[in-house]
Amino acid sequence: MRSRVQTAFFVGAICALGGCCGFVMQTANAANADGQSFGEIERGRYLTSAADCFACHTVPNSDKPYAGGRPLETPFGFITSPNITPDQETGIGAWTDDQFVDAVRKGVRADGAHLYPAMPYTSYTKMPRKDVLAIRAYLNTVQPIHNRVVSNTLPFPFNIRVSMAAWKALYFKQGDYKPDPNQSAEWNRGAYLVEGPAHCSACHTPRSLLGGEKSAQYLQGAKLQGWFAPDITNSDKTGLGKWSVDDLIAYLKTGHNRLSAATGPMAEEVTHSTSKLTDDDIKAIAVYLKSVPSRDTSSQPLSTTDPQMVAGQAIYRDVCSACHSLDGKGVSHLFPSLVDSAVAQSNDPTTAIRIILRGARSVATSAEPTSPGMPSFAWQLNDDQIAAVTTYIRNAWGNSASKVSADTVKERKADLKHRQD
Repeated sequence: MRSRVQTAFFVGAICALGGCCGFVMQTANAANADGQSFGEIERGRYLTSAADCFACHTVPNSDKPYAGGRPLETPFGFITSPNITPDQETGIGAWTDDQFVDAVRKGVRADGAHLYPAMPYTSYTKMPRKDVLAIRAYLNTVQPIHNRVVSNTLPFPFNIRVSMAAWKALYFKQGDYKPDPNQSAEWNRGAYLVEGPAHCSACHTPRSLLGGEKSAQYLQGAKLQGWFAPDITNSDKTGLGKWSVDDLIAYLKTGHNRLSAATGPMAEEVTHSTSKLTDDDIKAIAVYLKSVPSRDTSSQPLSTTDPQMVAGQAIYRDVCSACHSLDGKGVSHLFPSLVDSAVAQSNDPTTAIRIILRGARSVATSAEPTSPGMPSFAWQLNDDQIAAVTTYIRNAWGNSASKVSADTVKERKADLKHRQD
């Protein structure tokens, strides 16, 4: 669910929201000056947590929250996140409420220029004006930081903002979220959060060559920033079909459940956003996601006598089974189950290959502070061996997915070579 370093396409430009880690109490005078009540500020704090812009607008491990400056990768180059503190000169302090709302809901910058679409105003447009203004009330209370950022560092011709007008005509539909009268209040709350502030589709829906979301493949997974954000539809094979509502709740609240653990961009999402939501809202999200239809395709697992399967099984027994067990079921809340892994059976093996190459550290939360990790095996296994063991886990224990070639591993390795994340 998002990313939210994440938005997969043109992340950054001016995001008029800010993720929120803490409530800055020294701003009582500011709250009184602009007439905002503490209740409204607190509601805005909660909504900015749901929107999770903190991850994009704060340089990791810095002491300048929301001051921008984090380089963010897009398919078209890098863009730098802007300053969204209330600094009058370099932030959004001089913006009017209408300018703020237009940026968030319409993708129009304070000076009238179009914003790049992964702001992502394409999702934030579903938030009503009152919610956006609550976020503004909260942002007015964070520490102003003077930090001038040149956000648009994209190469020509992608740095020409006027092209966004045509993009909007193709892909942007403005308007509040409209509740479905045939669904429950809980389902509609979950749909609002997923489709609106949480902007899950920004990472989990594949995009066209022009960067527009492919609505026919809603939440079916997409490649971004060296990862493959998995299918989060109710697919039994590649999605959340084997997860219960309680499994989803545990994952979003703690980063762990009996089957999986959050790593990579999703770890940031859990840390800065979903772990801060109420139990009711997390359940609503889970209920909604479990209702999203899948497009499963049938396939048969490779024969156990296939040379890759034979080699992969031997490698798995040697280097993987101690944690994930011989039957692939792992250890609940500690080592992910590969039998039930959507990542293992994904149509795109990018994330599985990446984790084998680089290892991964799962998220640590107050409810699940252990943060177990998997070491890198790039030093131990060559491309053919990584391809074999990846193919094996994708086709063992009843799993079924396409083979992984050594050439694919080589391509992923080359892609990761210059990545620091």
